Amino acid sequence: MAVDPHKIAVATAGFCTFLNLYSPQALLPALSREFGVGAAEISSIMTASTLAIALTAPFTGAVADVLGRKRLIAAAMLAVVVPTVGAALAPDVQALVVWRFVQGLLLPPIFAVTVAYIGDEWPPPQVAGVAGIYIAGSSLGGFSGRFVPGLLGDLFGWRPAFLALAGLSLAGALIVRLLLPAEKGFIRSPGLFASAQQMLRHLKNPQLLATYGIGFGVLFNFIAVFTYASFHLAAPPYRFSSTLLGLIFVTYLAGTAIAPATGWMMAWLGRRRFVLAVIAVWAGGALLMLLAPIPWIIAGLTFCAACGMLCQTIATGYVTEIAKEGRSSAVGLYVTSFYAGGSMGAFLPGLAWEWGGWPATVAMVITMLAIMAGIAALTYRSARP
Repeated sequence: MAVDPHKIAVATAGFCTFLNLYSPQALLPALSREFGVGAAEISSIMTASTLAIALTAPFTGAVADVLGRKRLIAAAMLAVVVPTVGAALAPDVQALVVWRFVQGLLLPPIFAVTVAYIGDEWPPPQVAGVAGIYIAGSSLGGFSGRFVPGLLGDLFGWRPAFLALAGLSLAGALIVRLLLPAEKGFIRSPGLFASAQQMLRHLKNPQLLATYGIGFGVLFNFIAVFTYASFHLAAPPYRFSSTLLGLIFVTYLAGTAIAPATGWMMAWLGRRRFVLAVIAVWAGGALLMLLAPIPWIIAGLTFCAACGMLCQTIATGYVTEIAKEGRSSAVGLYVTSFYAGGSMGAFLPGLAWEWGGWPATVAMVITMLAIMAGIAALTYRSARP
């Protein structure tokens, strides 16, 4: 079967985004020791990038609806190399937070616009499948962004690990520049004011608002689980090294494998039943992580990764289906909600961790899953399959 270079470019964009976004996660315990700060404070380097994304994503979408897709994606992928190098050279936590914030500012033009590009350039029946390929690339990038720094951090230190990510990001930017064709289905907004009006109309759509709420919960849980699982497994009795902490993100590959099948599973069950089933399995995986044996914890992380990727695929594909105008701004609003959830997922579970440890963190995750299920049950009742 012929390989579609357009899909390779879409997957590469997802890969490079999530390669960078979560790259410090496996290194957090080591960074905490090096800089002499606690778990909640060092986790601010995660909050910085997700907060920057949440603040800028809708404006990125509005600009993309005026300027177009490919030029913004390619330019941002090249530019993100700079703060990645800056993070590698950071002398203290404050500088690292600043570079991570700058990095976050440059990520929405990659993934928010890529998702809108998918909605523009593929027929509606194929959007969920192509979105699944994008999510598969994202999950592979998420795994690599944790595993590669974890491994290189143990071998050479965290600074060379970040420099290696900068090199991979540069290679990805060149691949997308060469393989991603210029947009053909793009409908340009008349101007930024018209694009802003489209954005306001999105906020009156109950299906979009529900999807934004679910997106908030997806990244809240991802960040909470995988950030504080690192601290849980670095502590006694496990005492995982940075390499072993990077290896737990092999569980991300479950999302890589299953995300492309989202389209036919949703067609079989319907959107509402499928989302509720995925959330139920996700909650079961969270409960498994409370057990002490490592195989059960890894199994729980695997369920969380797979279910999170499925929810993300459903949500991103649905946003592009619902929004008939201003798709980039619709996706931008989704991204804002998604990464606002990520920022809270680094901060609030940190308070739970310091109050009640790992069990309190997992309890917060399950509470968020219950809220997501309530949103889906009440709002997706009238949604199309």
